[in-house]
Amino acid sequence: MNTHFRSRDDLLTRVAALYYEHDYSQQQIADKLNISRSNISRMLKEAKEKGLVVIRILHRIPHSTVLEQALTERFGLKRALVVDLPGKLYEEQLAGAGQLAAWHLEEILQPQSVIAISWGNGVASAVSAIGPLSHLRVDVVQMIGSLGNIASVIDGPELARRLSLKLGGSYHYLHAPLFLTNSVTRDGLMEQSTIVETLQLAREAQVALVGVGTTAPGASSFLRAGHLTEAQVGELRAQGIVAETAGWHLDVQGNADYDINRRVLALPLPDLKRIPDIVAVACGAAKTASILGVLRGGYANVLATDAATAQGVLEAAEGT
Repeated sequence: MNTHFRSRDDLLTRVAALYYEHDYSQQQIADKLNISRSNISRMLKEAKEKGLVVIRILHRIPHSTVLEQALTERFGLKRALVVDLPGKLYEEQLAGAGQLAAWHLEEILQPQSVIAISWGNGVASAVSAIGPLSHLRVDVVQMIGSLGNIASVIDGPELARRLSLKLGGSYHYLHAPLFLTNSVTRDGLMEQSTIVETLQLAREAQVALVGVGTTAPGASSFLRAGHLTEAQVGELRAQGIVAETAGWHLDVQGNADYDINRRVLALPLPDLKRIPDIVAVACGAAKTASILGVLRGGYANVLATDAATAQGVLEAAEGT
């Protein structure tokens, strides 16, 4: 067995992903993993027999390689994942993007590693789609404070718990709200030992899973959650803020120097940018400027989205 992998199933999954998802030839896989070509053939058969590739074969999601390449080249991404389901509802587009993100996570997560997690519908779509990988024993750490009064299924603590159950590791809560009344209160909480320890674990994560929020009229998740009023969201728009990711508000250029961020309790953006793989999941026309700000700021290097949104982001990048 190739010593880079902790178990036989890890190796089989990697071989199957390269062959069925990335269209590598058996010889290319053999060269990449330093395994004989005849062994690759036997491994693909074994992977089928164990059911490791059944879902990917039976439920392949159409995707746009043209838009994926365009996004990757335009923003210097590690990878773009663009679901191509014309005419489908937003919920179906988001579920498709979440599935693509989940497959990507299944491919890159290493045994006994750490993944930092944010909140929201995009993150929830990936968490719901990821398969059971309890043998990996991956720890999941909440990277932003809790929203508290939103639907628990998309809040950070519940998503961390659900994902850890699938990945076979522990989950670590950030025991604090996302928004504090002022920066003094926020700074005081940031010095508490439990919060220091949790954020330090988030800094050490190899992967982050984040969503992308927006200040577009009627589309703000913080508005729906009751954390901001319509007037406050309008004020954010007036300041030039178009996006939110990992709890932080940004303008279309990716700048985050705004008053609202001085009372946010979350992993600081410079620390987020140092995480090797930052996977963002977001769909919808209302989020084109938001995604653009996140990508320009370098706060995601893997994007899962739908074709119409991807096209909108590319067009917006040309116009601003």
